[in-house]
Amino acid sequence: MTTSLPENEYQYLLDKKVEKIKAQFDEFELPSLSIYSSPSRHYRMRAEFRIWHNKEELYHVMYDPNTQKRVRIDSFPVASELINQAMDAIVPLLKSSNILRDKLFQIDYLSTLSNQLLITLIYHCKLGEEWIKEITTLKQALINQGMNVHIVGRASNQKICLDQDYIDEKLNILNHVYTYRQVENSFTQPNAVINIDMLTWAIKATKGISGDLLELYCGNGNFSIALAQNFNQVLATEVAKASVKAAQYNIEVNKLSNVNIIRLSAEEFTDAMNGVRTFKRLKDICLTDYQFNTILVDPPRSGLDENTLDMIVKYQTIIYISCNPLTLKDNLSFVCKTHKISQFAIFDQFPYTSHLEVGMVLHKKD
Repeated sequence: MTTSLPENEYQYLLDKKVEKIKAQFDEFELPSLSIYSSPSRHYRMRAEFRIWHNKEELYHVMYDPNTQKRVRIDSFPVASELINQAMDAIVPLLKSSNILRDKLFQIDYLSTLSNQLLITLIYHCKLGEEWIKEITTLKQALINQGMNVHIVGRASNQKICLDQDYIDEKLNILNHVYTYRQVENSFTQPNAVINIDMLTWAIKATKGISGDLLELYCGNGNFSIALAQNFNQVLATEVAKASVKAAQYNIEVNKLSNVNIIRLSAEEFTDAMNGVRTFKRLKDICLTDYQFNTILVDPPRSGLDENTLDMIVKYQTIIYISCNPLTLKDNLSFVCKTHKISQFAIFDQFPYTSHLEVGMVLHKKD
């Protein structure tokens, strides 16, 4: 089936989410709200599908979150046009090869605005030389259809890259093009247009702030790279090795000399700042050389732990990016004892769902 989107209801659904957010945070003293809407279709840069085998047939499926019933997906207007093109092209190529279709149970797609595509095929069997030969032929067929594509094969304790396991996104932000390496099986912002809006908002929100920036949960350096222009130095932390490696590449390719990425969790860095523990990974970093006036946090849905909350309120300015308004509200109950919200933005990262991304800037009270 072809999934459809209630595009004529998009603005209504966004307005309902805005009303809910305003009600959720009405206990706080709020500035005017900035609202960033998403494209109504082809906004998602990544998608994951199970693969269903029915005799000679083979097709993408998803599971209805309410009924848990299997739904056949032949086109997916939520995802980028490039992903839809690849979905349509890859099915007949897989069906024509017993080796490629055997025990295949999932396909992940990652695309970019710069028209690059990474496809991961996941199997319930070990992949061998015959699979490599067949998938090389399939990749060339996709290239012949005009796709700039890379393919990864995965099975239990096995990963095969035909050439590379990453693609490079290029984002035009305030008339400057930034390059962001995105690695297979690592976190990236799913809605690239909204990501541009978030980065643009963050750059403008931090213009004129002095000193250095500390960022926790930096991923591939998404915010650190764009915000480096506004600070003397940037120090960012991330625990995932692949993301740290991508972030270090992004620092180099964007020709930044004032950004450092270290592989530590937010909790570990908090312990380091408080003198509780020392880490070999910090041996080349002198924390006392930094004048941190601003901290940016973009935590997982669980929000910030108590120790990290205790740490961030020591900073003059806090930039809080949240994918879960409920944990943000809980964290604000503590943070707003010492800080006042000066900017408040919502980003419709996930249209047609109840989810929103929220951005806040808080300044220490006089």
